[in-house]
Amino acid sequence: MSNISVEGREIPLDKEGFLRNLDDWSPAVADALAKAEGIELTDAHWEIIELLRDFYHEFELSPAMRPLVKYVGLQLGSDKGRSIYLMKLFPGSPAKVGSRIAGLPKPTNCL
Repeated sequence: MSNISVEGREIPLDKEGFLRNLDDWSPAVADALAKAEGIELTDAHWEIIELLRDFYHEFELSPAMRPLVKYVGLQLGSDKGRSIYLMKLFPGSPAKVGSRIAGLPKPTNCL
């Protein structure tokens, strides 16, 4: 287990970098988690982070890639509801990396 230091607080993370306590999330925590991924958050990132958090509150789970793409497409249109768009924002595994930065649990079917 590791921690990330944000605004003078030590935030506990699990071995994969996800928050141990979802209530520890804040925009400042998201910035710190993104920096640890080598990502500088832009408005486009925040748009997806907000959608990830909305998805979690609506369905009580973090979306895997296919449901994430579909949800983004429904909410933001087909130009953004594409895996290539999400890969540019959150390289590697957009569902996993995006959920981590959004302060959500790891999606169940992500390796």
